[in-house]
Amino acid sequence: MPRFSKSVSSLRSSEIRDLMTLASRPDIISFAGGMPGNDLFPVREIEELFSQLSEKTKQSAFQYGPTPGLPTLLESLGDFLEKKGLPVKENRLLITTGSQQALNLLAKAFIDPGDPVLVENPCFIGALSAFRAHEAALKGLPVDREGISIAALQEEIAHSVKPKFLYITPYFHNPAGLLYTQDRKEALVAALQGEEIPLIEDDAYGDLYFFEEDRLRLQPMKSINPGGIDICYTGSFSKILGPGLRLGWMLAPEEIYNKCELIKQSADACSPSFTQVIADTFIRSGQIDSYIASVRQEYKRRAAAMVAALREHLPDYVEWNEPRGGFYIWLTLPEGCDASRILQIAIEGGAVFVIGRTFDPTPSVVRNNTLRLSYCNNTPDQIAEGIPIVARAIRQICG
Repeated sequence: MPRFSKSVSSLRSSEIRDLMTLASRPDIISFAGGMPGNDLFPVREIEELFSQLSEKTKQSAFQYGPTPGLPTLLESLGDFLEKKGLPVKENRLLITTGSQQALNLLAKAFIDPGDPVLVENPCFIGALSAFRAHEAALKGLPVDREGISIAALQEEIAHSVKPKFLYITPYFHNPAGLLYTQDRKEALVAALQGEEIPLIEDDAYGDLYFFEEDRLRLQPMKSINPGGIDICYTGSFSKILGPGLRLGWMLAPEEIYNKCELIKQSADACSPSFTQVIADTFIRSGQIDSYIASVRQEYKRRAAAMVAALREHLPDYVEWNEPRGGFYIWLTLPEGCDASRILQIAIEGGAVFVIGRTFDPTPSVVRNNTLRLSYCNNTPDQIAEGIPIVARAIRQICG
């Protein structure tokens, strides 16, 4: 019998991944996965750009590349990030195989078995999986409509054993959909300064805002470059170009970058050169900004369709956020309602979603009254057809 390591033995498949097979059935309307719409990918634009590349560049796309990333992409992506005010030149930029790899690199760099790690509750399941794989002792801090609880954060900071880092998704949070306020971000930075607790600022959705007035709230904390705190800023091409490219990035202080680059060398040597060439070419063509603007409007349209359907069909006792960007709407049901039972009934009716307990750092067997709906991969017509199925399931269980 194989004798697996303790860290591997503790791994469990993500409930979202388990739902993907079900969600692919033609008779199921899926509100489960946070996947961009296939119909939105810039297929023709990429084909045309690639065809115009020199033979030498095309050949290099098939070759191994440097561990930190292709120099051309590091340059073009660096310029793209500097437009957001990010301090690229004062830090080091690392291309990763999806932003998920960035989280795994940071987890391996910081976590020893049993180390305390602070996360939001609810929290992105990919981060929970990465940190659990390194046997972190996860501590979930509650969030409200403005962001993470500062009182809860200060309480954890005061412990004799300091957390290894704090991980947050402040820009159209996955799964709760919230957008941190400027005041809450400033309070968070102030609480961490001088405490030797790095901040991982995960920004996969910030470009997908629906309202221009939110632009100030979308300024990354990393862009302030505050003293007394190490901020590792992670991002991804998955939501602004395509997840199939498997490309993300990490902007980090030199000392942290050096450790993560060494870890990446042993993990995969380099991220795919082929997709790095594609991403670099797309950025340099100037089309990335217009493309993001176009998908931003489409996601806004789909979000509006879901909001309208929820207003029409949900009972008044269900609480939910009206999205200002990103992919998700978070539903909170009355205490005692069982989202797992609701999910089963919804599946029988032809719709699927993800129960909120999936995103709990310390899943409770008692509280299971939240769920996440994703609108990104459905047309308004599909949303209009699927939301009544979910609403009927909620009424059947909750009354």
